[in-house]
Amino acid sequence: MKVDPARYILASNPLFRAEAAVEDGRVRLRAAGPLAHLPFAKSALKIADGQIPVMAEDRLYLSTWFPPIPSRAFDRLVKSYLKSSLGIRTPDQVTISITEECPNRCLHCALPDSGHHHRLEPAEVEDVVNQILDLGTTLVIFDGGEPATYRELPDLVKCVDDRAISTIFTSGAGFTSKLARDLKEAGLYAVNVSLDSATEVEHDRMRGRSGTFRDAMRAVKNAQDAGLLVDLYAVLRSDNVTEIEEFHNLAQKVGANELTIFEVVPVGRWADKKGAILSEEDHALLERFVMGASSPRVFSVPSAFREFGCFAGRNWMHITPEGDVYPCACLPRVIGNIRKDPVKKIWHRMAKLPFLGSKICPARQF
Repeated sequence: MKVDPARYILASNPLFRAEAAVEDGRVRLRAAGPLAHLPFAKSALKIADGQIPVMAEDRLYLSTWFPPIPSRAFDRLVKSYLKSSLGIRTPDQVTISITEECPNRCLHCALPDSGHHHRLEPAEVEDVVNQILDLGTTLVIFDGGEPATYRELPDLVKCVDDRAISTIFTSGAGFTSKLARDLKEAGLYAVNVSLDSATEVEHDRMRGRSGTFRDAMRAVKNAQDAGLLVDLYAVLRSDNVTEIEEFHNLAQKVGANELTIFEVVPVGRWADKKGAILSEEDHALLERFVMGASSPRVFSVPSAFREFGCFAGRNWMHITPEGDVYPCACLPRVIGNIRKDPVKKIWHRMAKLPFLGSKICPARQF
């Protein structure tokens, strides 16, 4: 329930009450109740407090990664956080790689094309979506390969009801204006356009194909014209960490709603590049920039990781085009397969993983 044009209710129950206000362009949070003083609640509130919102109109959009406030999906996310304080895990975010088809040959691809044209059939994806929504998922991400090459993608988006939001990861290849409009009509929430550099030549080199930077910029415009939220998803390595400001300048220039910073993981084609991960000095540089950055909002996944610990198998789950289920898209450890077992059974198996909540990324310590 909205209190006034600049104040929004995040949670309201006897144990935990929280509201947000947008003051001078930034989100200010206030919380009360017995649970508000617990570490998990303080950490959750810290993620948004003082941050620039993606949008604040009739509803508050904290991030392209969170459902809008108010919404049924956001209420479910709050309940998930409350249950986590009792040790009850929920797969809040599930990434589904619907196809391995991709015109790019990214040097750091975590899921290289096997050449076998693996893909999940529409009926399989619909069934998985129904299962994860029943488990409490509030963010369904359609990934690849390149999901824009999947003809039935709008139909898959339609399967995600108001219990969750849906987004897609795209390099921009095949993300036409028609597809953007069809996805918006189907109910897509946001588009994550991934980048390896803020400069065309270097981005294309990392993607292994000329024209990928132009594809990415075209996808941004097509998504915006269709009325979709846009997130630029920058993958940082030790050799491009100095581009943080350039990434943000690009996000400003194209009018992106958010800039997400991710740290490369040495898996897949990048498995032998251990030296590419960020140093402590690099992380410090990132933290300083995020704290002082102006609009658009910057969401740092490394910072969230340091605050909350590893999300793999605790809040995240990934499904491959072969139906294998991983704790995380960057942690290729098969826990089960959707073609053999219910997702709920596989999710319960993940409770036994030894690294749940670890402050050291299990994929980066190999």
